[in-house]
Amino acid sequence: MTFDEFKQLAQSYNVIPVSQTMLADMLTPVSAYLRLRKGSRSSFLFESVEGGERVARYSFIGRDPIAVLKCKENKTTLIENGNLQVLTENFFDILNRIVTRYRQPAIPSLPRFSGGLVGFIGYDAVRFIEEIPATVTNEINLDDSILGLFTSVIAFDHLKHQIIIIVNVIVDHHNDLRKQYEHAQTEIAKLESALHNTDIQTKRFKVCSDALKYETAPEAFHTMVKKAKHYIREGDIFQVVLSQRFSSEYEGDPFNTYRALRIINPSPYLYYLDLDGFSIIGSSPEILVRVEDGIAEVYPIAGTRHRGKNEEEDQALETELLADEKERAEHVMLVDLGRNDLGRVCDVGSIKVDQLMIIVRYSHVMHIASRVIGKVAAGKTCVDVLKATFPAGTVSGAPKIRAMKIIDELEGTRRGIYAGGVGYFDFSGNMDICIAIRTMFVTNGRIYLQAGAGIVADSDPEREYQETMNKAGALVEALKIAEEIN
Repeated sequence: MTFDEFKQLAQSYNVIPVSQTMLADMLTPVSAYLRLRKGSRSSFLFESVEGGERVARYSFIGRDPIAVLKCKENKTTLIENGNLQVLTENFFDILNRIVTRYRQPAIPSLPRFSGGLVGFIGYDAVRFIEEIPATVTNEINLDDSILGLFTSVIAFDHLKHQIIIIVNVIVDHHNDLRKQYEHAQTEIAKLESALHNTDIQTKRFKVCSDALKYETAPEAFHTMVKKAKHYIREGDIFQVVLSQRFSSEYEGDPFNTYRALRIINPSPYLYYLDLDGFSIIGSSPEILVRVEDGIAEVYPIAGTRHRGKNEEEDQALETELLADEKERAEHVMLVDLGRNDLGRVCDVGSIKVDQLMIIVRYSHVMHIASRVIGKVAAGKTCVDVLKATFPAGTVSGAPKIRAMKIIDELEGTRRGIYAGGVGYFDFSGNMDICIAIRTMFVTNGRIYLQAGAGIVADSDPEREYQETMNKAGALVEALKIAEEIN
């Protein structure tokens, strides 16, 4: 982009992406991230393997956000230009104001994400949307949400085998435009130099115990399932998702767990976020909600079997799963919930199910999945769409609000990141948020993971317990493999 092109765009837009390409034949997203995170307090790496089998076109790396939005309990803070503001408005109102503040031109040569807010929105942020009393403790003392505003992004284009270095200029018409353009060029040069840095250091990862701590005993989980089935029989709910958490102390570099997880459990959403010392590691199979060019999408996944030992066993398990009346009924109920959620923010008549009950395979499990889409109504933003769909029915239940109150009662502690969302809001009104499942987080010297199962009227407590263990299997295996990485 020339300065004249930049100047012309600055008349109509307040965020201008300046970019430069370089060959990617000597770098991978992992090696590039290890170079770029050095000296940075916050950074992220996003990758994707479509259908668990084919690497998606783009991977994204970002570092050093220019602003950070956090919320915890009823307190929301915004750190911007070195100043900390404590805000009293609803968290989602503040988020909406930030997201709608920016206007970025469409540049055909750039990937669909070139900068914006990146981070997580925890499950318990639902209390900013619905009136659900805060009756459970925040044992781990986590923030409910953290989002960083990343203006510098490195995108790997795996199709063209090139890296695109992008620096977004937040246009300030009170200062010289040429200086802003030249500053972006300087920042691009710094990022390119960092990518050529060969001084990569990691510390060996080690779990500091022979076994993970199970925070819910099998018998206690069985009791939770029985109580949930009582609520179902009484007509309070049709379904509820109950989870259990595991944890352990650790030493070394948690990024090695991501390196292991991306190999053994490739998924549509692979992510590692380091948010000022607090890390999130995930391989989620499921969209929470996506908005792109005015089209909203949810992708409910419900119905699970473990993977077979070979293709013949996989085929038999697929047939069994699709013939299971319990699994089918649970899935259809969650598809209907997705349609209803989108119906609150999409044009009447625009909602359709364009994929229904297909099987998707991952390293340890297979699922039934469907895709629901709709056209976002005029006057609604991507944040409105998020509020209408948050949290996903596949990790809460139906009816959603009553199910979430029962989750609080039976699980007895805040979920934190688990069952919330991880992803981005870009500078053009789009967002892509996955459900924070198959996800670990690291804080205060401990690593945590969590997995759940959908409880319905005829659920068997032991079978549901085993489902949580199957879903956690890839994470547990990743911890073991991470210990072998030098």
